[in-house]
Amino acid sequence: MIPDTLLTTAAALERTSVVANNTMNRERGLDGVNSYARELGFSPLDALDAENSLDGAAPAWLDLCSGEGLAMRQAAERLPVAARLTAVDLVGPLVPRPLPPQMEEVVGSVFAFAPTRAYDLITCVHGLHYVGDQLGLLTRIASWLAPGGVFVGHFDPASIRGVHGTDGACTTRTTLRALRAAGFSYASHRLTLRGGREVVLPFRYVGADAEAGANYTGQAAVGSHYEYYGD
Repeated sequence: MIPDTLLTTAAALERTSVVANNTMNRERGLDGVNSYARELGFSPLDALDAENSLDGAAPAWLDLCSGEGLAMRQAAERLPVAARLTAVDLVGPLVPRPLPPQMEEVVGSVFAFAPTRAYDLITCVHGLHYVGDQLGLLTRIASWLAPGGVFVGHFDPASIRGVHGTDGACTTRTTLRALRAAGFSYASHRLTLRGGREVVLPFRYVGADAEAGANYTGQAAVGSHYEYYGD
């Protein structure tokens, strides 16, 4: 644990080399070796079947930390024109391309994003590793899901840490217990939530450590520091 006076604010964090990582994989497609299907364990198209969508005709997918948005563009080719696909990324595509009619790109912080609809599928492929208030974002994501929607994102519970002077209660076990109590499931570094809901987690965000080092992916990642006020 480190003193909270040394932790980085959200605005400063987004300007660090860890978050603005030029070695980050931004080119994942929909299917194949380097793909969302491989990273998520299923094809996003399977979760966007019209029969399972919010209104039965226009499935909606939100992809956070979307990189170049290639997977979403490829999905658009196989989805009805009424589908709604939203890609959110801090820097946006580095190679500008025309957008398919179903798709919108939002360039900016995930914490500035305020959706106007619910989504049948929300994904965050290796994006949480570079977010300061990971648990705060997860509570927001839960409120953006449609009643029958699903969220899947990569998560490293070891990145949730305490602050100097606390009892060290922000452990992997404590974090996962709180998330599971809120309805999330966790396996193979993937966090899943089925069905939109209000989520309250017993943690107060203090700040981020941009020098936390590599996580399970081998890439430098962010440490998210909290005070725990649970039992």
